[in-house]
Amino acid sequence: MTVDTLFTWLGGLIPAMEGSGTLLVIAILIPCLVLFLVVAVNAIVMVYAERKVAAFMQDRLGPMGQGVGLHAGKWGLLQTVADALKLLTKEDIIPEKADKLLFILAPFMIFVGAFVAVIAVPFGETVIVADFNIGIFYILAIGSMGVIGLILAGWSSNNKWSLYGGMRSAAQIVSYEIPAGLSIIVIIMLTGTLSMQGIIQYQEGGLFNWIIFANPFTFVAFFIFFISVVAETNRTPFDIPEAESELVGGFHTEYSGMRWSFFFLSEYANMLVVSAVASAGFLGGWHSPIPGYFDSNGWGIFWMMSKIVFLIFVMMWFRWTFPRLRVDQLMNICWKVFLPISLINIFGVGFWTLIFG
Repeated sequence: MTVDTLFTWLGGLIPAMEGSGTLLVIAILIPCLVLFLVVAVNAIVMVYAERKVAAFMQDRLGPMGQGVGLHAGKWGLLQTVADALKLLTKEDIIPEKADKLLFILAPFMIFVGAFVAVIAVPFGETVIVADFNIGIFYILAIGSMGVIGLILAGWSSNNKWSLYGGMRSAAQIVSYEIPAGLSIIVIIMLTGTLSMQGIIQYQEGGLFNWIIFANPFTFVAFFIFFISVVAETNRTPFDIPEAESELVGGFHTEYSGMRWSFFFLSEYANMLVVSAVASAGFLGGWHSPIPGYFDSNGWGIFWMMSKIVFLIFVMMWFRWTFPRLRVDQLMNICWKVFLPISLINIFGVGFWTLIFG
């Protein structure tokens, strides 16, 4: 449901408010509330899922609610809820010599960047808050706000280890944004649009019309993009800004309670957004893999969410499979491997389109 559709619906529902500022405020606040609930519930579900995936990968029990004094619900379903309540009640500590304004502002900047990006994510043919004509560019631009928040968190803590973590994070994210952005250019070259819905509509017609299968260069571009966004979201094996063995806890060392949790709420929101971009850009979005079958609006939401969930699962799989990279290895992969391949992909798609149409 777009904002315009919501506005029209509210106008019919509340005729007395039509043409007033109140209707506009309601039309803005309702999508905001829905999006906040989506981001919050997404984090709760994904933390639980990650624990279960980790337990399966390591051949051990995840949260099960067993043992003396543990009441985490059936299959440990309430464990994450209990953790959230714990974080809400923990003491909020701000270091005495920290820059208090920036220290408080940093986690919210990171969260707002991830939260606002969800606005342009299409969860179905009609389920999108705002179908911008520059939607994919908007998501990439807004996602960059998180870098500023990480630097502020490290610097404002007045802790050299936090500052090192913030600088490492900025270097890593800015570096991996380049091959990710160049991979997005491949999509734009083929579709001729920056609209997320337009990109998905281009891939109509089944599995082999998806951009990932358009030519060999787009196939490679998908993997370059996906690995790059894993690095951008600070997920293992690219979680060097949070390398406890070297930097204690990285940029969030001095944070506690709910402020600390905002960093991880943002991480899971970012995972949702980048998986949605990969699904929409390379994997057909809300289109069915079988042309003409299971292609209604309801099925579209199912296909989109299935692709997003699968990519998030792969990110979790990475975490419990690969060891953490060293800083030099991480930067070498970006600048000496991914960047050249991304440039080759752009030229390759151009020549392929010129020759084969």
